[in-house]
Amino acid sequence: MKTRNTLLPSVKLSEFISEIEDCLANTFEGETYWVTAEISDVNKKTDKRWCYLKLIEKEGKNVAVEIGAVFWAAGYAYIEKFERETKQVFKDGIEITCRVKVTFHKRWGLKLEVLEIDYAYTLGQLEVERQQTLDRLVAENSDMIKVVGEQYYTFNKSLPIPSVIQRIALITAPDSDGQRDFKQELANNPYQYAFAVEEFTTQIQGDMAHEFILEKLKLIATNQHRFDVVAIVRGGGSQLDLKAFDVYELAQVVATFPIPIYTGIGHDRNTSIVDLMARQEKTPTKVANVIIQRNFQYEQSLIALKDRLEGRVDGLFDTAQKNLKQLRRFVNASDPLTILKKGFAIVKKDRVIQVNASGIAVDSELEIQFDKETVYSIVTKKENNGKK
Repeated sequence: MKTRNTLLPSVKLSEFISEIEDCLANTFEGETYWVTAEISDVNKKTDKRWCYLKLIEKEGKNVAVEIGAVFWAAGYAYIEKFERETKQVFKDGIEITCRVKVTFHKRWGLKLEVLEIDYAYTLGQLEVERQQTLDRLVAENSDMIKVVGEQYYTFNKSLPIPSVIQRIALITAPDSDGQRDFKQELANNPYQYAFAVEEFTTQIQGDMAHEFILEKLKLIATNQHRFDVVAIVRGGGSQLDLKAFDVYELAQVVATFPIPIYTGIGHDRNTSIVDLMARQEKTPTKVANVIIQRNFQYEQSLIALKDRLEGRVDGLFDTAQKNLKQLRRFVNASDPLTILKKGFAIVKKDRVIQVNASGIAVDSELEIQFDKETVYSIVTKKENNGKK
């Protein structure tokens, strides 16, 4: 189309738009293209199975390029497939790779119709970012974080867990399922253990969530003597919903935190980087149960110790009683009265027992004690029994 001289008569808008439409059709009709972009302004029409959105590209924090896009019913199935495969909601902020075709409407203008989504690209991008963060954590904190095979060993995971856990710092979202499940599990424990839970409620997901959680951890650290453990809990979610727990700064603080940290921030298919840096349990309920069982095991060890002590004391008493019985028999056997009953006598001179005759002279007056009677006599004669 040639530029028209402004002095010449103008054309109708419809004619001009038709020329644009023809130009686009000649260039793009029948062609599809794979493009990578971030999505924003997502507006799902679930009743009609349509979705309006924008595809954007940023330079820094500013949007440099944007264009309107749409999923019609045929393409909407790919949104559902994307959510099933990636376990995340199709919403603003996600970067996707999708197959599009150029469409133009005389009233609604230029749009890209999205025909297909490559969900594997999104999963791959998330995993690449995770691995880069993990590599950085190990490289920059080699004295606190080590990796052996697929296992991560951190300073925090090396901290000893108290034998009895009673004082818990709880980081969770206010009025959330995770908060409720954790507290109910502790309160309803079958052993009637009492726990002191101090809550540090905050936003637990979203672009700024990691900063809010960091603030709570710093507050807890300034009062670390008041707590036995820290529990970070939330209900399950998509990998994107858990993105805050893959941020380097939060993971680094958790790995080096001076109080043992338990995490219960996902379900079986979700493992965040923060999970790897702490003691991971899959759900808030499981974190609470681990704490309860820790106390139960300690109670059982005390009961076993008490049983062993009682058994030992009982054994000592049995031995002492046997020894006492033997001593009594010995004492009874050594009792002079017992000896007298066997036909022996006790000889006394001047009320002193005489054990041999050397101290007894003829004409000495003796007192001879038998079992039932005492005889007083005078020595008339002494004779040697033939023994030297």
